[in-house]
Amino acid sequence: MEERFLFGLIGSVLIAGIAYKKRSLSVSGGIAAIMLGTALYTFGDVKWYGLLLAFFISSSWLSHRKKQEKREVESLFAKTGVRDWLQVAANGGLGLVAVLGAFLSGRDDVWFAFYIGVLAAAASDTWATEIGVLSRRPPRHILTGRVVTSGTSGGISRLGLVASLAGGAFIGAAALLLTIASGGEINFTYVWLGAVGGLAGSLADSVLGATWQRTYECAVCRKETERAVHCGAQTHPLKGYAWCTNDVVNIAGTIVGGVVAVFIHVLAVLTSYVFL
Repeated sequence: MEERFLFGLIGSVLIAGIAYKKRSLSVSGGIAAIMLGTALYTFGDVKWYGLLLAFFISSSWLSHRKKQEKREVESLFAKTGVRDWLQVAANGGLGLVAVLGAFLSGRDDVWFAFYIGVLAAAASDTWATEIGVLSRRPPRHILTGRVVTSGTSGGISRLGLVASLAGGAFIGAAALLLTIASGGEINFTYVWLGAVGGLAGSLADSVLGATWQRTYECAVCRKETERAVHCGAQTHPLKGYAWCTNDVVNIAGTIVGGVVAVFIHVLAVLTSYVFL
């Protein structure tokens, strides 16, 4: 346990330091990432820690791709590519719950499935946002189907949906490979857990963004934004609840992803019993 703690701490400090220099993490985000990474390696193993790295590295890389093309749209979002502690907690906090559940229960099958779904939902949402904003076609409102401005909460595009599915499948495939590398059984269901759980979590995120999330209207450019201040001026509440911030929506999306992944896992196990 002590060796795993030290290894997790040293590895997390090094990775967080690099991420801070690359402007992928703020100071608070770096501290939260160190705490989360250390706990995952201490109470879990390589597959738990490695899956978090797979999510973080891929998402950070996408966040820094084509920054100039995404600058105008990203100015409407509440958070930038520099993750603070709230973003780390929203995307990975449930992962800590999962690894502790697995550690205390002595079995990690259901808990690891939940973990895959949680990270897949976070990855799907990130991939959909970072790649979807580059779509040449304008997004459409997820509930009404009407064309909306790029960056509008609840807006989806074909490119974004494909990216969302790919992000979740990537996490599922990474979970499969990491499990094999750590001496576990081959379980191709992990890919489905990631793909379906991730897409479900991402869509839930969009629905909440379209309904409950607080958004504002900029008094200068008249665009819908998640920011309380835009174009140097105070914005006006447009819709949603004050408590329903971007971080709250992200947490809800990851919960949906985790629950859907667990449902698929249980269904797969029951189906295997039927055919035995």
